[in-house]
Amino acid sequence: MKFKKPLLYALCLLLAANPACTDDFMELAQNPNASEFALPQTLLAPAITTVLKRNMDRAQRINNELMQVHINMGDVEGKIFRYDIRSNESTSMWNNWYIQLANFKDVYKGGAERTRITSSDLAGNTYKGIGLICQVWVTSLITDMYGDAPYSEASMGKDRVFLPKFDTQRDIYADMFLKLEEANTLLTTAPNLPAAEISADPVYDGVAANWRKLGNSMYLRLLLRLSNKASEPMINGMTAMEKFREIVETKATTYPIMAANADGARITWTGTAPYDNPFATWRPADWYDVKYTQFFINNLKEWSDPRLPIWATISNGEFEGIPGGYPMNMKVTPRSQPVTTLASDNRLGNIMTFAETQFILAEAAARGWITTPAKTYYEAGITNAITQWNATVPANYVTIEELAWDDALALEDKLEKIHLQKYYALFYTDFQQWYEYRRTGHPILPVGQGHENGGKMPSRMIYPIVLQSTNKNNLDAAIANQGPDNINTLVWWQRP
Repeated sequence: MKFKKPLLYALCLLLAANPACTDDFMELAQNPNASEFALPQTLLAPAITTVLKRNMDRAQRINNELMQVHINMGDVEGKIFRYDIRSNESTSMWNNWYIQLANFKDVYKGGAERTRITSSDLAGNTYKGIGLICQVWVTSLITDMYGDAPYSEASMGKDRVFLPKFDTQRDIYADMFLKLEEANTLLTTAPNLPAAEISADPVYDGVAANWRKLGNSMYLRLLLRLSNKASEPMINGMTAMEKFREIVETKATTYPIMAANADGARITWTGTAPYDNPFATWRPADWYDVKYTQFFINNLKEWSDPRLPIWATISNGEFEGIPGGYPMNMKVTPRSQPVTTLASDNRLGNIMTFAETQFILAEAAARGWITTPAKTYYEAGITNAITQWNATVPANYVTIEELAWDDALALEDKLEKIHLQKYYALFYTDFQQWYEYRRTGHPILPVGQGHENGGKMPSRMIYPIVLQSTNKNNLDAAIANQGPDNINTLVWWQRP
């Protein structure tokens, strides 16, 4: 009789005291001509879609509140826009990301098994490359949210590792870079997915070259995240700055990156499950308590930005926002809210966009990491952040006083310009607005009378409370290394 390996692991756990339950037993039950892993083409699409939908939901609830995109109005406790974050906010993100991280690891393993069984089937390498990029995507969300986290021993329940250690964020970043290197190498020669399997890839329809561009653009995102660690060797003896320059300039053909809006990574919501916008089930009334802030609205108004009517409704005859961080018991009149058609909009649901990549390059240029003028990337970022919404860029838009680039500005003023535009380009791109603000302090957000935590932006989310009972020793070791488990402890890349 044949047993599937996960069932055998369960049997071994139940019979742990029985010396007959050995690795030899596993080998006897394994069919050398069959894969022990789920087929990668069955795992990939559900995992990507689940992560993206949960990211959009949590971006709406957490990122947009912290970053003064909008406010879920009310005077009850636990209002995130006031920096009052309840401990249970951490759990759903942690659980979802780790579940799907395990699936992305199995996509990689399944790709490897596919080429093992049929050596001529090189699409297995395509799945391996995609699996690695998706692992880095999810891992970066985890570590940038919490700091030190289970990594090298994560998702190893099948190997009887139920209490994974926490790796340092520095070690996690170093290994993410290795995975992106491997993905780039694999996807250099890997074919597109077979026509019968393109539905397994809801992002790029199985085009290997596009995944390669995403992986290398994500590489730039994470390298720049280490701007406070720019002199620390991270990748084969190279610093983040040196590796960034290599990707963009000295070995650009080896590391292709996004070159147009069409290269952006997102799911096109068709309106049919599972590819339905996660907000599609919301009733129009569900949007009514969600109001844009004055910060979000007023900048767009000042620039006559064509995205404003795509995103916001008119209130009292014009576009108006409400004060960010207003105190409890303050009477606030509701103003502009999200347009209800966003609930089915195909332009939400980004993993990463070309416009974000351009702003990454603009900042790197402003810092002197690369030689192309920052203005070139800055202006390309502005225009493509608008056109990705199928809007027309007004004539001379990038030359108006508020937006025009000036090389004579101090670095911090340049960063403010770049990150104010990047803020809008990152609309509903998971938590990237917040992560970038924590790294740079830009764009400068107003502090309201109702902001708690001394008016200080939270630096991280706390670990899920359940870890105190399920993995306490390793959790305690992580806290001893990183610092107190509260919202003000800086993660590694935030520290000077």
